[in-house]
Amino acid sequence: MAAQNAITLLDGGTGQELIARIGEDPRPLWSAWVMMERPDLVAAVHRDFIAAGAEVITLNTYSVTPRRLQRHSAGERFLELQQAAIEIAHRAREGAAHPVRLAGCLPPLVNSYVPHLAPNAADAAREYAELVAPQAPHVDIILAETMATITEAVAATRAGADSGLPIWTGLTVDDHDGHRLRSGEPLDEALDAVVEAGADALLLNCSRPEAIGAALPTLARHGLPFGAYANGFTAAVDLDYATTVDVLVARTDLGPAAYADHVDGWIAAGATIVGGCCETGPAHIAEIARRLGKPAQI
Repeated sequence: MAAQNAITLLDGGTGQELIARIGEDPRPLWSAWVMMERPDLVAAVHRDFIAAGAEVITLNTYSVTPRRLQRHSAGERFLELQQAAIEIAHRAREGAAHPVRLAGCLPPLVNSYVPHLAPNAADAAREYAELVAPQAPHVDIILAETMATITEAVAATRAGADSGLPIWTGLTVDDHDGHRLRSGEPLDEALDAVVEAGADALLLNCSRPEAIGAALPTLARHGLPFGAYANGFTAAVDLDYATTVDVLVARTDLGPAAYADHVDGWIAAGATIVGGCCETGPAHIAEIARRLGKPAQI
């Protein structure tokens, strides 16, 4: 098991936390809309995760991809929204009681959990380069997350690596078979591919913690830092063009203590990067921080 001071603590599920705080049904481009209409909420969520002990916060740009914006007739706002997310995150970490790194965000280009809609390799490479360009000068890490296909994971990893910044690649696995991506492709093959593409750390994210726990030892064989951040949904369903996250059901058995129990198991398996994804809030991160003996203000 890694020493507690060697564990990097990520933030939690920013998008879901925003939905909970604003008290409205989610809409397409949710995180983009909030930055336009309620930037104070985005800053507050970042600050609360930092206060909980997060040592890395991620840009609130999960839905700010050219393809998603164009789908909703907002393509011209791409750079504006990327810059807004960067400025909000930088302000949020000012005056933090502990060092906080900022991670850029390379999400699925179409939507979460829809491997059959992922673009081809050439399009994915071009679009991920478009995402990296405005983020790289202002962040410390590039985080590719919720990668459901090998093609998309490799394209995102290469784009991140080309920036010269550390690139951490997060793969999302089948909720019932953690040894396969949501595309059905073997996790082993995906890991080999992203390592060859230049990944500096390997992660599993936005999957049930049980599936992650079963698959996590597979990451250890590459000799890179690895870890995980799970979601709190009962199960994932395809979020296609017409659906939003309100079709997903939150579990009632993953409060802060129960979730931190899973994280304890990941750390025992050698994970050195841990945090939370959808449906994990500041209280979850604070409980992990408490167990790790890390500073937290909540």
